[in-house]
Amino acid sequence: MLIWALAATAAAIISIILLILCRRQIRKIIRQLDFLKNNQTNLRLTSDLPLPEFNDLIDSVNDVLDREKENRRETQKEEAQLRETVTNLSHDIRTPLTSLDGYFQLLSTSGSEEEHRKYTAIIQSRIASLKDMLEELFTYARLQDAGYEMDLERTDFAGCAFDTTFSFYDEFQKKGIEPQIDFCEGHLFILGNAEAIRRAMQNMIKNALVHGSSSISLTLGEKDGIAFFRCSNNTEHPEEIDISQVFTRFYKADSARTHTSAGLGLSIAGGLVERMGGEIHADLEGNTFMVEIRFPLERPQQNPS
Repeated sequence: MLIWALAATAAAIISIILLILCRRQIRKIIRQLDFLKNNQTNLRLTSDLPLPEFNDLIDSVNDVLDREKENRRETQKEEAQLRETVTNLSHDIRTPLTSLDGYFQLLSTSGSEEEHRKYTAIIQSRIASLKDMLEELFTYARLQDAGYEMDLERTDFAGCAFDTTFSFYDEFQKKGIEPQIDFCEGHLFILGNAEAIRRAMQNMIKNALVHGSSSISLTLGEKDGIAFFRCSNNTEHPEEIDISQVFTRFYKADSARTHTSAGLGLSIAGGLVERMGGEIHADLEGNTFMVEIRFPLERPQQNPS
């Protein structure tokens, strides 16, 4: 009986000691959480008790805190990108607007018919630039919508390339560029959206016209069941191009900054191509910049015999 009494007393004393230690540890955790809540620090919760349950609890809370820190960093990064986006948009839209204001003033004070025609043409050009920029923004915003669906059907990839290239004939003439064209013959059918394919190709060629220096090369072909369209151009400042960023929204090399673009062309091209299940790739070799889009060929269905 005495032994049982001593054992019960010892168990009670141990339980009391453990309770005191647990309460002390809980108060310590509360202090640590208060400190972490009010300070930006990489400190983690710690435990002085060799109890697996407490250690598991501490590890779980630390995991939650780590995820919260990562979410906070991502939020701060997105806020910084948003501020940069607003700044870039303000600059890109303000430039043609300021130009328009100046040319409207010149137009209003001009006394000759020739100057009237000159300033009117410039104003129309600036308005067209603004329209293109707003269209880029609208398309980009639409591509960010996870619920946006694109109708896909059997499409002639080669036909899109021919039509798009021909539509830039006047632009090539104005810049005095005769593009080197190497197109395969025949049709290249893929599963895609003709309008989106032409838009992606247009943005690739526009990028070459805006940022290229002297020559443009366009290639259309098929290899190993993959249809591809490649647009290459020479650039005067290859050191300013960051290949890892060319499909990022609002990216522009500094020397290529222009009022005619919002820096969304290649980002939109990439978004459209990926929505259709294709691939887009950029490369820089020496002073030659290249963008290529690829799609699996859609083979015709065989009629059962």
